[in-house]
Amino acid sequence: MLIRIIRNNNQHDYVMDFMLDSLIDSKKIIKFKRSTGWVTIGIDPIRTNTHHSSFNGTDRRTVHSSTFVHHYLSSNP
Repeated sequence: MLIRIIRNNNQHDYVMDFMLDSLIDSKKIIKFKRSTGWVTIGIDPIRTNTHHSSFNGTDRRTVHSSTFVHHYLSSNP
């Protein structure tokens, strides 16, 4: 989906929706348009990027190669 933005040099543009977070993080835009109207970066509330959250626990989804190989070899003699 295309989103209307205003760049730091007041140039109006359209960007793909997946680009919005990085443009906000890099401070390359001053506004973007929602269905409810224009949002001013630093003034209006915006969703924070949750991709940067840190997790200090053990990642149980990670498959270690040694575990995988051991399981494979014991299942396929």
